Amino acid sequence: MTESEHQAGSASVAALAREVEEFVASGGWDQQPQLFALVSTADLLRQQPELAGQLDQNSALTPVAQDSLPEGDLAEALARIAWPEAVSGCALAQEIIVLPPAAEAELPEVDEGSDAGDLARLRQAAADHPSRTEARLVAAVLRDGTAACVMRLRGIHDPGEVSDPDQQPGNVDEIIEHPELAPNLVDALRATLQP
Repeated sequence: MTESEHQAGSASVAALAREVEEFVASGGWDQQPQLFALVSTADLLRQQPELAGQLDQNSALTPVAQDSLPEGDLAEALARIAWPEAVSGCALAQEIIVLPPAAEAELPEVDEGSDAGDLARLRQAAADHPSRTEARLVAAVLRDGTAACVMRLRGIHDPGEVSDPDQQPGNVDEIIEHPELAPNLVDALRATLQP
């Protein structure tokens, strides 16, 4: 793969991650994790021509929402997934809690081998922390290993949004994109694509 092909693939998967995030965002907040297969648009249109008006025919791949993931540990659910060859990649959208580094230092320490109760207490401490920011993270991965991540931070205060001094400042969502936002999630998604 040439450098320009790699850059084109990275841009393509980043566009797919944004598309998935925008689709999930249209449903609001407080949603369960959602998994998407990334499939060939041309193949999908051959199989279901009635979708022609709903799909971006200029996009090589189309995200297709999958059935709900089982309740419980997300890593365990992903470890049980294997995609057929017709699937070119996959994407996952999940809501998370983001803490600044100083706030993370205040959380109770939990070892990798900790039991479910310790992990639940850690999650609850993060969710209750006053410095927390709720976020939606989308990671998308192709079979060739190309990955992208998009994160929407919920309701970041925007002091520049006040047009009337009697109004309260608005809250706007902030979007962050970087392929290394969630390396563990990207690795877990890559594993679902292995033969």
